[in-house]
Amino acid sequence: MKLLLIFISILLIQAFVGNSFLGNAANSPANMDEESDVVAVDKKHYPKKINCGYLCARRCRASSRKKVCHRACKTCCKRCRCVPPGTYGNKNACPCYASLRTHGNKPKCP
Repeated sequence: MKLLLIFISILLIQAFVGNSFLGNAANSPANMDEESDVVAVDKKHYPKKINCGYLCARRCRASSRKKVCHRACKTCCKRCRCVPPGTYGNKNACPCYASLRTHGNKPKCP
């Protein structure tokens, strides 16, 4: 019984000491930024949003099968978040776009 009370008191002390250190963590030198006083600890990075409709319309404007081209291009754009410039080729500008394949191992993206 005494062991249980000692264990609980140790946990309470650690919780109290831990909270006092976490309260000052935002002002610690590790979290300071040169431009601002305090940097958010839980700042999330969101990938940039691109207009897949516009980029795929530009990519598929010379295609003979525009609807098929648009459908494939939009799928690739949503997965890779990029579309190579021009109407054909230039896939080295977007390696993810170039690496997507169909079930028949043919290039998926126009």
